[in-house]
Amino acid sequence: MTLADLVPLLPLLIVSSTAVLLMLQIGIRRSHKVTVVIALSGLLLATVVAVLMMPTMNQQLTPLLIIDQYSLFFTAVCCAAAMVIVILSYPYLSRLDDDKDEYYLLLVIATVGAIVMVSSNHFVSTILGLETLSMSLYGMVAYPLHSKESAKYPLEAAVKYLVLSAVSSSFMLFGMALIYAQTGTLAFSSLDSDAAVSLSDSYAIVGVLLLISGMAFKLSLAPFHMWTPDVYEGSPLPATAYLATIGKTAMFVVLLRFVIVTEALRYEAVMIVFSLIAVLSILAGNVLALLQNSLKRILAYSSIAHMGYLIIAVIASYFATSTISIEAVTFYLLAYMIMSLGAFGVASVVSSSEKEFDLVSDYQGLFWRDPWLALIFTGMLLSLAGIPLTIGFIGKFYLFFAGVESALWVLLLVLVVGSGIGLFYYLRIVYHLLLPAPTRPQFSSAANENLGAYGVLTILFLLLLLLGVYPARLMTLIETVAAFI
Repeated sequence: MTLADLVPLLPLLIVSSTAVLLMLQIGIRRSHKVTVVIALSGLLLATVVAVLMMPTMNQQLTPLLIIDQYSLFFTAVCCAAAMVIVILSYPYLSRLDDDKDEYYLLLVIATVGAIVMVSSNHFVSTILGLETLSMSLYGMVAYPLHSKESAKYPLEAAVKYLVLSAVSSSFMLFGMALIYAQTGTLAFSSLDSDAAVSLSDSYAIVGVLLLISGMAFKLSLAPFHMWTPDVYEGSPLPATAYLATIGKTAMFVVLLRFVIVTEALRYEAVMIVFSLIAVLSILAGNVLALLQNSLKRILAYSSIAHMGYLIIAVIASYFATSTISIEAVTFYLLAYMIMSLGAFGVASVVSSSEKEFDLVSDYQGLFWRDPWLALIFTGMLLSLAGIPLTIGFIGKFYLFFAGVESALWVLLLVLVVGSGIGLFYYLRIVYHLLLPAPTRPQFSSAANENLGAYGVLTILFLLLLLLGVYPARLMTLIETVAAFI
């Protein structure tokens, strides 16, 4: 590998170097503020470099990684989202009665895994990125374990995530082994219709289904979603936000690239499984969310439904003659990241490592105690529900349009029904925000204690409205990058 080959890897190298710097800083002298500054600086530099490289870069770098406009777009998105989570984590962890610095190290290492995943078109790099991401997340989920006052059940959440994540990885590895045994290569392209001459249909279908099952575990798609509400509820809020946003986005980019490159949906059995997963995820996620009183569990089941909506666009990509389905998935992933970061961010601002406010009733009267925070939270919830003038509405519109173009009428009906059910539990939270505040406030959300967190929440809220009213510029960019997948 020459020096010129390292240029496309600059964002990855910058984030990796940031992890090394954090390790040195922790070893030399612990400082919560310095650790946060180093993490933010590295992630910001990686984001800027990825954006600057995006217009000109399109290079297959060894068989393992492809650095093109699509991978660089999501590299920038993942690094920017990681910056938001670092900022939200600082006030949350400030009163933790334990060392705080290793949490940011784990977060940066997890981001290295996410960057590898979004740049992967090979099974080896997929597994390397996935395990780097997952191993770091186990630590982030269990981080407050030794604290006397912390989030509920972090060890239980981490063990559940570890065990079920290992199961899903074993499914993926078995599927890869079947494909490798027949083709002798682990590139995604080994399964496309031209290269798969030596691969029998039975081997291909079993291998693809095993891979999809493993990916569905990671994306918490029904019926592989059992771990999601418990892990969300037991994890500290910043770790939950990372798992719900960057963790799922990186995995979905891998799934989308895999389906497009391999043409996996040409097999009828795979198409049927994808359709069933989409229907089950939308209905199960929305119906089960109706029964919850925990904000984290509501957002967990909501995420299951949103991943189901995205699967509809993935199915539509096989029938579409244009790239509208890929554009719909890309836009919705970005929209979902903004909405989820905003919702979890509000919960992080009012909570701390000493005490999390997770019940819907805990947010009663928030509008009368902190109108700006309540307005941001309301905007995020209405966007998740798909209300017009928000980015969530535009995202669902593009998903619906992709389904119409491919005539997926049954799946679109399920999407409409699921969205209608979802509206109820989102509005239930909004209703509690507007109720009279309790006589004795349960938490303090003073803006002067969380200036950075309020700042990023305000930016997310403005993006939610701006891209909901005027998405044309972003869609032009997405149309450009979608052609490279």
